[in-house]
Amino acid sequence: MTETRADSRQQQLEQWLAPRLGQPLCGQSTSSDASFRRYFRYSLAQGSVVAMDAPPETEDCRPFVAVAGILAAAGIRVPQILEQDIERGFLLLSDLGQHTFLEVMSAANFPSAKVDTLFTTAIDMLVQLQSRCSTQQLPHYDEALLRRDLGLFDEWFLQRHLGLQITPARRALIDGLFAQLIKQVLSQPTCFVHRDFMPRNLMLDAAGETGLLDFQDAVAGPVSYDIACLFKDAFISWPEPRIRAWLFDYWHKARAAGVPVPAEFERFHLDVDIIGVQRHLKVLGIFSRICLRDGKPGYLQDVPRFLDYLTTVAQRRPQLSALSELLAMVVDSVPEQRGTAKIL
Repeated sequence: MTETRADSRQQQLEQWLAPRLGQPLCGQSTSSDASFRRYFRYSLAQGSVVAMDAPPETEDCRPFVAVAGILAAAGIRVPQILEQDIERGFLLLSDLGQHTFLEVMSAANFPSAKVDTLFTTAIDMLVQLQSRCSTQQLPHYDEALLRRDLGLFDEWFLQRHLGLQITPARRALIDGLFAQLIKQVLSQPTCFVHRDFMPRNLMLDAAGETGLLDFQDAVAGPVSYDIACLFKDAFISWPEPRIRAWLFDYWHKARAAGVPVPAEFERFHLDVDIIGVQRHLKVLGIFSRICLRDGKPGYLQDVPRFLDYLTTVAQRRPQLSALSELLAMVVDSVPEQRGTAKIL
């Protein structure tokens, strides 16, 4: 989207909002995400509200509205939809606060011990979400969607970003790994899956209340997906022993709430590692596409983080030998980076 187009969209949005809010408006940009959606905050006498601009040629507001209803019915705090114009791609939402968990956790003066408190809150929300949210209206994270997601890594990261030639031997390696991941992911029990349940999408308001954002891509899918997102985040990393302790806490609470996690923790941990590999490969493809297609190169600075996540799992799981070969191929494709997973 060009800057002129973006300015035009904001003007249309604020012309739509002005009579509804009873005053002329000039919004403060709060954030944009990896899609074409943008958000603006408006300060009013009675508080603040947030407007979503979702250009209808690239985005669809209807899933956001539908999933917001599912989550609210389950007692999850999500933005209330105050006004909507689905055809034009405008939503007026209640404001869940100005600080994400990511911003709070990343603050230089935020005590490390308090991260546990925030993650306990996040774990409790996730267990509530998984045990109470209906999946009847949601699409399924089926084989076709899994293959499409993994195809992003193949096309956009390997071929377009790295310029890697896919020889028949490399194709056999990639396809074999994808088939292994898909088979194991589809064997997992299913529940409501947010798909981006991570600190950047958890909000904390001034009263300490927690809210959830960016849920429009929810599916019925593998139970381990969202907890893998939470602790293997795109923007902040944690030591493996600490992650294991948090995963155990989640697993214990999920079992008690009737969430269909495996009966043994080690099996659950394997499931988390497997779905993490699938997600991390997909994210590498998405970040490359955002750079090359959408002109947003900033996401590529976190590519090394995801390669590190993949390397950790490859070393821990000998049954994923194809992943180890794939990572070696990635490193070998960039000679000056040989011996390190930090490819940019």
